[in-house]
Amino acid sequence: GEAEAQPAPALGEPMDILTALQLVLKKSLAHDGLARGLHEGAKAIEKHAAQLCVLAEDCNQPDYSKLVQALCAEHNVNLISVPSAKKLGEWAGLCKIDSEGKARKVVGCSCVVVK
Repeated sequence: GEAEAQPAPALGEPMDILTALQLVLKKSLAHDGLARGLHEGAKAIEKHAAQLCVLAEDCNQPDYSKLVQALCAEHNVNLISVPSAKKLGEWAGLCKIDSEGKARKVVGCSCVVVK
């Protein structure tokens, strides 16, 4: 089962939190405003450059999740959880887009920070 990329809703249309998040990540990526992964994410949070942190719930390392949550709490950064690291990786641009516009070779990402 290939997951199809949903078209972004038009501005002004109601959207759920994950759709809105996808839009924010796409825009941030276009403006070089994403820190992807623990190392980049932690650096952005500690430099007070982070606006928002997104953490994957299916991260299999509890210490990783605890560290990200603690950093966010310490620096007053909003934290949003998403169910899948694969989806988060795709939204953060860690994939190839094929000729049909579908994401291929998606790399999972447990933490993304919007700067």
